[in-house]
Amino acid sequence: MRESQGNARRFVAAVLFLIGFAQGEPALAAEKLVFALPAVPPVFAGVVALVAKDAGLFKKYGLEVDVKPFDSGAAAAQAVVAGNVDVSLSPTPVVVRMISNANVNLVSIYGMENPDWLLASTDPKLKKCEDLKGEAVGVDSIGGARAVALAQFLRPCSLKVEDVKLVPLSSNVSAAMIAGQLKFGVLHLDDVPVMNEQLKRPVTLIADFKQVNPLSHYLAAVVTTDRLKQKRDVFVRVLAGLIDATSYIRDPKNADRVAQIATATGRTPAQAKEAMAKLLKFDFWPVGHDGLTKANLDSVIAVEKEIGGIKPGKEPVTYERLVDHSVWKDGNALVKK
Repeated sequence: MRESQGNARRFVAAVLFLIGFAQGEPALAAEKLVFALPAVPPVFAGVVALVAKDAGLFKKYGLEVDVKPFDSGAAAAQAVVAGNVDVSLSPTPVVVRMISNANVNLVSIYGMENPDWLLASTDPKLKKCEDLKGEAVGVDSIGGARAVALAQFLRPCSLKVEDVKLVPLSSNVSAAMIAGQLKFGVLHLDDVPVMNEQLKRPVTLIADFKQVNPLSHYLAAVVTTDRLKQKRDVFVRVLAGLIDATSYIRDPKNADRVAQIATATGRTPAQAKEAMAKLLKFDFWPVGHDGLTKANLDSVIAVEKEIGGIKPGKEPVTYERLVDHSVWKDGNALVKK
């Protein structure tokens, strides 16, 4: 009861802040925080945070947010645990491993349920899962999101990550494949048109993630449980900014502005616009919910246990321990206010 009353007071304080802002009263000093994104340059998932910052949507809720890319989402989550950043967008399987294996004090407050991973080859003759045995494969980092996805891509042909040679390249896997340095890589959807254009022929798609795991989960926005208790109203406002940013992205009249902001991913405005159109078709960013559906997250936990991501003897994290739905609920209520 005491905790729920405290949460209610913090939420009311955030609402009163916005009412004062709307009425033109002197605003309080903006709350500063760091939001970590996966990969350098950041992958397309991070566009929602970039839009929230560049379109003034974080500022609308009294936040001054430094959106900072890390070499991988795993490194970003580790930075949250270390206290170097406030929140990160990190691969859900990695978060599940961190909590299950080391009992780190992370909790998920927002998520993206639809991975856009693809396993691809630049050689049309190398088009089967079995062809990867002993070969070099481009990923983001050892233990990073692409490496974790690769483990699932290899399952249908009974291979393991140990059966291939991982080449960590952050978000530059496609560039290495175009340059002829690699034949195989784990890619994002937006990598393919660029590769086709540069190679002047279609890249060979071995599998997409839905084929190997129809029910999965891509990324989770994570914070430490300690920081969440200390600054819960700040994270409520962060999610309000992301909710507004998702609506902004989905509005066709903002397509050119969003494409320009998305050039931070290394794409041209035209490439970014094409990628955005494809991603929006399958609700890449959650609409009307927090993106933390139990069935999806339970599936990730089960797979991580099966493939050894959760170490033998370690208790898999429970869904209830992994997520906090209340932050998104209060953020959504703030948006509606």
